[in-house]
Amino acid sequence: MVATSLSRPAAAPAWSQALLATLPAPAGLLAPVQQRGRQGLADLPLPARRDEAWRFTPLEVLTALDPAGLALGAESPADLPAAAGSLRLVLDGRSDPLMGVSLPPGLSPLIEADLQQRLGQTLEANGCREAWPVLLNKAAASQLLALRVHGSVEQTLEVVCDAGSAACLLPLRVLLVLEEGASLSLLQVHRSQGANLSSVVVEAQLGRDATLDHGLLATGHGEAALLAHLAVLQEPGSALRLSSATAGWGLLRFEPRVQQSDGQAQTTLRALQLAHRHELADTHSQVAFAGPEGRLDQLHKVVAGDAARSVFNGAVRVPRAAQRTDASQLSRSLLLSDRARVDTKPELEIVADDVRCAHGATVSQLQQDELFYLQSRGIGADQAAALLLRGYCEEILRSLPAAAAAWQPLPTLLGETSDR
Repeated sequence: MVATSLSRPAAAPAWSQALLATLPAPAGLLAPVQQRGRQGLADLPLPARRDEAWRFTPLEVLTALDPAGLALGAESPADLPAAAGSLRLVLDGRSDPLMGVSLPPGLSPLIEADLQQRLGQTLEANGCREAWPVLLNKAAASQLLALRVHGSVEQTLEVVCDAGSAACLLPLRVLLVLEEGASLSLLQVHRSQGANLSSVVVEAQLGRDATLDHGLLATGHGEAALLAHLAVLQEPGSALRLSSATAGWGLLRFEPRVQQSDGQAQTTLRALQLAHRHELADTHSQVAFAGPEGRLDQLHKVVAGDAARSVFNGAVRVPRAAQRTDASQLSRSLLLSDRARVDTKPELEIVADDVRCAHGATVSQLQQDELFYLQSRGIGADQAAALLLRGYCEEILRSLPAAAAAWQPLPTLLGETSDR
């Protein structure tokens, strides 16, 4: 949770005040949430470097955006690839994402009674209900994609959020409830081609023996900011497979938070974070075990070049009730420039005494022996470096849902297409 100063200001700082002044009056189903979010945002200062969770995350890219000039919502993108084998929903922050959509078997909208009970529940369980980026999203979001999943959904659910090149604030809110034994493949795509702000909050509740295969592909612009929260609550027997690949954002802050409510669940986290020029890519993950025999397998990979900065803070909480937990966390960072910087901080908080928990962190450059091997076989130095870099990235990209192939993730992340 974002730390606050002891003396909270009577009013929000100038940037937040200007943003709040531009928002329309709360309306619709989310009106009470908007009201609470705006009150919270008005009472909470911007995250600052004196806050431990934000001390490596300056907000200059965010505060450089003029709130008075940000339109609420985005125009529908026109250059999307074909959605072969998936159900594509384009979220523009303005209109009902399910309007005119026929959902496949296994997916149905949540009824209002369920919404009232479940919305925010997973944020609360993961301790991020009052985090500053979450309050920002609550204050601005007027639309909600809320789905119940039952049985096995054959089609991949593809959620596309494109801020485009215009100055805008794109607030997106998603709630997924997976019933016992349900399974869903979800591909979440974020893009930006200009100076704008995307604010995303996703909640997922996984019932017993449910499976969520969640891919996140986010490619941005050097003057764009993406603030994304993912909160997951897992019941015993459930499996979460989260694979994320991000590049190009002037400011990226991604916070996946997972709680295994009674243990006996499997959590797999795979991440690839690319940053070049003066970009900042920051991932703060948290996995908490509230019961025994939980499993975690986490691999976080970074590529940092030019004068970019990458931050990784991975927290794992294993209380006394979480006996026989098996948790593995590895952070691997690749520096392509002497000016690039990586701050990596794996955290293990273990109280249980019967566990298998391990973590590690490496920061390295392209291996000279591997470069020499390729060059000795007639491959030029630049091409050899590119091949090694592609291989480094592919380990994570292979775990994205199959529907991601249409978005050409590797060339897009490496800046080899015109999308960025």
